Amino acid sequence: MPTPSPTALPPGHPPVPTRKTGLLLVNLGTPEATSYWPMRRYLKEFLSDRRVIEVNRVLWWFILNLIVLTTRPKKSGHAYDAIWNHEKNESPLKTITRAQTEKLREALGRSGSLVVDWAMRYGLPPIAERLQALKDQGCDRIVIFPLYPQYAAATTATAMDKAFEALMQMRWQPSIRVVPPYFAHPSYIAAVADSLKAHLAQLAWKPQRILVAFHGLPKEYLDKGDPYYCHCQKTARLLRERLGYGDDVMQVVFQSRFGRAEWLQPYSQETVESLPGQGVKNVVMISPGFAADCVETLEELAIGLKETFHQSGGENFSVVPCLNDSEASIRMLADVAGPELSGWA
Repeated sequence: MPTPSPTALPPGHPPVPTRKTGLLLVNLGTPEATSYWPMRRYLKEFLSDRRVIEVNRVLWWFILNLIVLTTRPKKSGHAYDAIWNHEKNESPLKTITRAQTEKLREALGRSGSLVVDWAMRYGLPPIAERLQALKDQGCDRIVIFPLYPQYAAATTATAMDKAFEALMQMRWQPSIRVVPPYFAHPSYIAAVADSLKAHLAQLAWKPQRILVAFHGLPKEYLDKGDPYYCHCQKTARLLRERLGYGDDVMQVVFQSRFGRAEWLQPYSQETVESLPGQGVKNVVMISPGFAADCVETLEELAIGLKETFHQSGGENFSVVPCLNDSEASIRMLADVAGPELSGWA
């Protein structure tokens, strides 16, 4: 009888897949529908995250389950319904993230050696599922790409927490690299600046103020050492330098405040309300912290704050679309991911 090869698998054992590299894009997440129960499930997962809400867990359990989850799903559902992609029956964030993945896969074109996929931190598709799917396709090396230009524990860190939880359940773990925050990456700054210039060129009026809006965070997180505020300010400074604006024209604001605690300031709502009284009647907003348009940009800014501005006496108000799945966005994402893919794909 011939001696079996030392590398031979036992009879009936599935073959080891061909070696590949995976690239997993990760964004925040989205509800699966705008009605009460899907919204409630999504909000419960999101607001139960200890990275997002850093308060006493017992106290927060009562606030979340007895107050927030009884009232907020209906309000949030109305906001999502205003911007919902009814053709695909999904949120714009899911539509755009999928498109980004497909176009980035085509742009990178590595002859089957690179598999590009996407996941959401909250909702579907979950990170653990897509990591396993990449591994099942033979990816023994995976690059995780959190789509947050500016690092925050409540975004980038919690996405990685979820990825590492999934790895803890794997007997044969793939090697992992993580794309770092790209708040100052030249390709990112160029893409955002060019998108703003292109948008301004289409307007029949000239803005007196350009508000650079970032999602807010409790100020306490900054005090604890979170670098998010500094990353936002660095992005805005680089945009001003590239475009030739002073901070009197291009101003940073923070949106989406939740609860009574002090958050990063200045607040977008109060700023927009006050500008017409200062003689600023024409305003443009841009949100470079979002890789794709979502409820915060399409509803909170483009609908809610626009209405606030007009009610306060403003005349012209416009919101620059996020980079989304534009050619410039795909080139930028490829540039940012490139160093982590180098030597693997």
